[in-house]
Amino acid sequence: MDQPYHIPVLAGELVNALQVKPAGVYADCTFGGGGHSGAILRALNQSGRLIAFDQDEDARLNIPDDPRIIFVPHNFRHLKKFLRLHKIDEVDGVIADLGVSSHQFDEAERGFSTRFEESLLDMRMDQRQELTAASILNSYTEQQLHKMFEQYGEVTNAKTLAKTIVQQRQLVSVKTVNEFKNAVSPVVKGNPNKYFAQVFQALRITVNDEMGSLREMLQQLPSLLKKGGRIAIITFHSVEDRMVKHFFRNGSFEETAADSLYGTKPESPFLIITKKPIVPSAAEIAANPRSRSAKLRVAEKK
Repeated sequence: MDQPYHIPVLAGELVNALQVKPAGVYADCTFGGGGHSGAILRALNQSGRLIAFDQDEDARLNIPDDPRIIFVPHNFRHLKKFLRLHKIDEVDGVIADLGVSSHQFDEAERGFSTRFEESLLDMRMDQRQELTAASILNSYTEQQLHKMFEQYGEVTNAKTLAKTIVQQRQLVSVKTVNEFKNAVSPVVKGNPNKYFAQVFQALRITVNDEMGSLREMLQQLPSLLKKGGRIAIITFHSVEDRMVKHFFRNGSFEETAADSLYGTKPESPFLIITKKPIVPSAAEIAANPRSRSAKLRVAEKK
């Protein structure tokens, strides 16, 4: 390929924070171009194992010829199911890079990027699923669209945008990037590139149920990680980052009331390693501008 499949973000920081045990068992929830997996494999001896998940079929092209790696072509929300299938009850560490790979952004037919105006609005990471960005734009109610753009894209005029889409889809086709841009052009606010980046982010998150997948994966960790095992997650969106931060701190998403007698709450099963998230250096951002919003949080099973 002329372009690298994906440049791993915070690769050195992630592997250092993971404290890889040479004979350990690790899970990479987002294999992608294999950058983070490769760093873990280099730290493992011949007894170590790595289970790599990726729902994007294209990622299979990057699997190294290494007997220590098992590739699982499914979403990481099924982490525990497939680990058990491979006779693994506990792991020494789990990593997840929640960003979209450069390959996905750069493949016109995938519909992730605003650059390829004749592309269909697809955005599916798993090509086996039916829901696409175009089907969302053409079927969601005005209220659903409003909530999606506001929550996942932080679009300033989310309500106006949702209303415009519902009106325009009755009059014109909204299936390609260009058709969508033209349909909503009268309500674009500020820098068009930034505006559509936020809109596309909201669509992508919804198409792939990214928040639901993250929530399900996190809930499996307390029973999957060995004592002293670590979880390292790189987020690119404030909602994802808050979810990870909250789960590390509380060990669940349930609002647990304080004990009426002692005024205490159940203790989290995690020790937070990163009081503040680790972010890319100025040099990394200069070399890879797509890393600029990355935040790495790490926790350890008590």
